[in-house]
Amino acid sequence: MTSAAVPRERERALSGAQVRERWRMGSEARGLVLVMALLLVFGLAVLYSASAIVAMQQNRDSWYFVARQATGVLAGVVAFAVAAKLPAERWERWAWPMMWITIATLFLCLVLPASIAPRVNGSKRFLLGTSLQPSEFGKLAVVIWTSMLIVKKGARLRRLTKGVLPFFVVIGVLDLLAALEPDLSVAMLYTLLLALLLFVGGVRVAHFVTLFALAIPVLWTKIQKLQYAVLRLSGFFDASKAADQVNYQLHQSLIAVGSGGAFGVGFGQGRQQYGFLPFPYSDFIASNIGEEWGFVGLAAVTLAFAAYALLGFRIARRARSPFLQLVAVGLTFVTALTAYLHIGVVVGLLPTTGLTLPFVSYGRSNIVLTMFLTGILVNIGSTKERVIGSGATDPLR
Repeated sequence: MTSAAVPRERERALSGAQVRERWRMGSEARGLVLVMALLLVFGLAVLYSASAIVAMQQNRDSWYFVARQATGVLAGVVAFAVAAKLPAERWERWAWPMMWITIATLFLCLVLPASIAPRVNGSKRFLLGTSLQPSEFGKLAVVIWTSMLIVKKGARLRRLTKGVLPFFVVIGVLDLLAALEPDLSVAMLYTLLLALLLFVGGVRVAHFVTLFALAIPVLWTKIQKLQYAVLRLSGFFDASKAADQVNYQLHQSLIAVGSGGAFGVGFGQGRQQYGFLPFPYSDFIASNIGEEWGFVGLAAVTLAFAAYALLGFRIARRARSPFLQLVAVGLTFVTALTAYLHIGVVVGLLPTTGLTLPFVSYGRSNIVLTMFLTGILVNIGSTKERVIGSGATDPLR
C-alpha cells in the first residue's frame, strides 16, 4: 500500500466511525454548577421552614410552597440543560426580538384585564395568572440586547447621540413600563445592568454622567407619584419619623436576624414566620436564614454568591468573543447583585425593595430564569470538541 493510500484509508475509517460533537465544561463552569446545586438544595430546605406556617394559615398543606417550587426547579433543570447545550453565540441574533417581546409583554401586563393580568399585592406584574412574570425575562433581554449593541457600535460607542443615547432611550422605555406596574426594584436593576455593561464596553464616563444627570428630574417626578416609594426612602433615611407600617418589615427582619445570634435558633424553630414578618418565604427569606442559621448561615450564603460571582467573572475573562464576554459579565451581575441587594435589605443596609434571593426565594419564574442564565454561563465557560469512536455516543465516557 502506498503512502498516499494510508491517509485515504484513515479518512474512510473515521467517516465510518461514530462522531459526535459535545461541550466540555471548564473548571469554572463545573464550579458554577456545584454552587447552583448547593444553593438549590439549601433553598428548598429554607423555603419549607419559612412557608410551612403560612401555608397552613391559608388552609393548605405545609408542603404547598415547596411542592410548587420543586416543579419550578424541575423546569429549571430542563432550561439549564437547554441553555448549556445551545451555542451562546446564537443569542446575538435574537437580541432585538427578545427586546421587542419584553416591551410588548410588559405593556400587556398593564392593559390586559385582571382575568389575564391579575393585580397581585397591588402590582400588575404577571400574565396568565401568576405563571409568567415578563419583568424577569426582561433581565436576560437587557443583557443580550445591550451586549449586542455595544459590540455592533464599536468605536461609535464613545459618541453621545449615536453612541450612548440609543441605549438610554430603549432601556428608559423598559424602566417606565416597570415603574408603572409598579416595580421600581426591577427598573433600578435594568438601569444598573445598562450602566455596568456600558462601563465595561468602554463608554465615556462623562457622557454617561451627563445623561444620568439630565434624567434625574424626570425620575424624581415619577417616583413622587408612587407614594409607597417615597415613604420607603424617607423611612430608610429617617426611621425615627417614619410611620410604623412603613418600616414594619424591616423592624421584624432585624428582630429575626438579631435573635439568630451566631449559630441561629435551629432549623424550623424561627418565630417570624408565624405571621410577624410579611412574605418570609420570598422578599425576606434571608431573615429566616439569619434567624434559624444565624450569622454563620447568612455568611455562608453571602460567600456562596461571592463564589458564584468569582466563577462567572472568570468565565467572562476567558470567553470566546467580546459579545460573550459582555454577556457573561451581565448575567453574573444579575444573579450576584440581586442576591446582595436582597441581603442588604434584610440587614437594614438598603431601603426595602421587592427583590428575591436567587435559588432560594419562592417564585417559579425567577428560579427557572436564574437556572437558565446559569446554563448560558456554563456554555460560555465550555469548549466544543469532537469525539470519535465507540465512546462518542456514551455520555459517561
